Amino acid sequence: MVIGNGRRKVLALHGWFGSATGWGALPDLIDGDCYSYAFLDYRGYGARRGEGGEFSIAEMARDALNAVDALGWSSFAVLGHSMSGSIMQRVLLDAGDRVTGLIGISPVPSTGVPFDEQSWQLFSGAADDPDNRYAIIDLTTGGRLSPTWLHQMVQFSLDNSDPQAFGAYLEAWARTDFSAEVQDHPVPVQVIVGEHDPALGAAVMEQTFLRQYPNASLEVLPNAGHYAMFETPVALMTSVERFVRQL
Repeated sequence: MVIGNGRRKVLALHGWFGSATGWGALPDLIDGDCYSYAFLDYRGYGARRGEGGEFSIAEMARDALNAVDALGWSSFAVLGHSMSGSIMQRVLLDAGDRVTGLIGISPVPSTGVPFDEQSWQLFSGAADDPDNRYAIIDLTTGGRLSPTWLHQMVQFSLDNSDPQAFGAYLEAWARTDFSAEVQDHPVPVQVIVGEHDPALGAAVMEQTFLRQYPNASLEVLPNAGHYAMFETPVALMTSVERFVRQL
């Protein structure tokens, strides 16, 4: 799905609970005269439900590059939410000098994510248990948002992801570490996190992205948790497009 026909190209990669259509109000805020955004589904998500694969970081990056190749994009920025913080960095490495910048929204770092046993049980059980999905979304938005919205997010995730793919992608984004490959990469990076995200907040970004990328900057959005595209979409898009304009 491509929105806009502007000369500045942005490849948008969704999170674990998302899909190409799971970006909240963000697509409605695109300045289509200046930007072109390509929103993709991974295998097992959205329009690609039922499609098999190895469900790895490397495969997701290959599929993303195949998509931009099909669009004829020679260069582009990459926007990655949550688990796609990892994939956008794999795309960067695999695409050579085609990637002009990275924008991570509560992004998973290239180190993967360490889990204690209790947290791993919660996350690994989410493929088959909607209550686990609800608890994860509630946890990562600070336990402060409407139950109605939380249930809607869970239902969207159930409707737009295959359990097998969903479970396999957890193993991929949590346990794939290629941090040595990105260390000191000069690409411009903007990392955007919500102040109410206890999992992938400012402290994690300072220990990962800001130490790995010399041209990285961090913005903390007030009144947002892990899903800023739903919680504070105008502030998020303002930050994203301000960064892309400078590339």
